[in-house]
Amino acid sequence: MHIEKLVVHGVDITHRRLIELARMADQAKPFYDWVERTARKITASGKGLDEIMMSSNRLEIVSIIDACHRESEENRPLLFDGIGRIYSHKKACFYFFSWMIRDAPQQRLTPLISRMRKNDGVDRSIAIIDTLSQLILSYRSTVKTFEWVTVREVILDRLEGSRRSIKGHKIETIVRTALVSSFQFYFSAYENYGRFKRISISEKEVKIGHQSIDLVVDLFPSDNSSKERILVPIKTRETEGGGHAHLFTRDINAAIREIKRGTLKQHIVPVFIALNWSKRELDRIDRQVDLVFYFDCDPAEFSGFGDAAQIRLNKFIQGVLSHASQ
Repeated sequence: MHIEKLVVHGVDITHRRLIELARMADQAKPFYDWVERTARKITASGKGLDEIMMSSNRLEIVSIIDACHRESEENRPLLFDGIGRIYSHKKACFYFFSWMIRDAPQQRLTPLISRMRKNDGVDRSIAIIDTLSQLILSYRSTVKTFEWVTVREVILDRLEGSRRSIKGHKIETIVRTALVSSFQFYFSAYENYGRFKRISISEKEVKIGHQSIDLVVDLFPSDNSSKERILVPIKTRETEGGGHAHLFTRDINAAIREIKRGTLKQHIVPVFIALNWSKRELDRIDRQVDLVFYFDCDPAEFSGFGDAAQIRLNKFIQGVLSHASQ
């Protein structure tokens, strides 16, 4: 996606990072909704999460946080850091409730919890739950609301901070964000991952045979049969020229042939970002893979999947998760 530059008095003030981070923040909505459903079950209330958190007593708040921490069902929403890597479930719960009421949980709250454990020998989970519940009780009148719009703004700020602290590849981060968006879009609609009990997105490139794949999604079926994989190789080219496109295409086709010799069911979705890639070369690749994305721009100008591309990816992921024919 190429974003039009925002120029004021001859100066480019385009805020590309905001668009990326806003999309990532929106992927926390299924997690927020899941916490809300859990809170409703605990309190036997039809109220929203904001009202429940503002009016519940200490025991109810402890029960809500504890239920979220102890959730054993693998088919649950995910929470991500600033470059789209999945937090473990307990860490996701800790961060989510912390973000609602306290800044910098890792840097500032974690050391305090460690001190509690030394003082009283208390279990880490109990220390976390007691801390978060007390913070919510004590400061909810100060924060005034736990509505999604407010929580989203906090998450947006936290994601920006985590992205600054993580040295990740820019384009890989953008593609990962699009992939995360598709899975969270599906979860928002169906509250599950279709025929899979859980998913796992690689934090770095994965070696498959002699090939290195930038992003790999492992899909674990609910019936405990063999896992499936979505492989997302990312190719960029900063200069124009048919020769380079031909060499890249030849290398990618060789990689695809090797990957397909594996025993797992694998869905291959390459992403190309380059100026004037040969349509003939793209067609050759398209015939061998499940879905291909081509963005006709300089990689330095690439800012993310546009609406049309994101919808294509959403539909593809929906098909994989629901077992529709590919």
